Amino acid sequence: MSRSIRLSLAAVLLGATALTSAQAADLPSTKAAPLAPVLTSWSPWMIRGRALFVMPQEEASLRLGGAPIVGGKVDISNSVVPELDITYFFTKNIAAELILGVTPHNVKGAGSLAGARIGSAWLLPPTLMLQYHFTDLGAFKPYLGVGVNYTVFFNEKAKGGFTDFDLKDTFGFALQAGFDYMIDQHWGLNFDVKKIFLEPKVKVNNGLIAGKVKIDPWLIGAGVTYRF
Repeated sequence: MSRSIRLSLAAVLLGATALTSAQAADLPSTKAAPLAPVLTSWSPWMIRGRALFVMPQEEASLRLGGAPIVGGKVDISNSVVPELDITYFFTKNIAAELILGVTPHNVKGAGSLAGARIGSAWLLPPTLMLQYHFTDLGAFKPYLGVGVNYTVFFNEKAKGGFTDFDLKDTFGFALQAGFDYMIDQHWGLNFDVKKIFLEPKVKVNNGLIAGKVKIDPWLIGAGVTYRF
């Protein structure tokens, strides 16, 4: 083959190679696109553990042998206790919360009964709240709630010169406001305030002293949230 023919073939091959490379560069890339983040499934369950400060706002209407005790009041001690609550979300905004805990209190006289030790009791106040959660504020998730409370009084003990102290179990109405601040998908911090409207009947010395005690406690709690 003559030298001129070989040079011509080489030129054709170089041109074809350049054309093929240019066409390949224009083709869409076959490299796999990165996968989108996998979204975890939404869970309706959440629990919280709180330290709870219970602060009664007490008033009393008492009678001695059927006659009103003028100026007769009571003083109910504050208490700090642990609290557990369980929340179930029907939607991402609507939830029900069951609040569980027990709290001890001492009761003494005030006003015209000042200085009298009356008794002590433990309260079991399970409270069921219906809540609305605001979900468009990022990690900050405030909520409002309204609900019903049923308080069971137990381990009642008379003190001072009294021989009997009895508080009647009763229903109450509850309001709530609070927020969660979520640190990650599961864990967060919680602050919560509740007001329970509670007015049980009371009897001392088998009914010699009787009436109603308005307890109406503020429940102020702070703790940890876990979302499943």
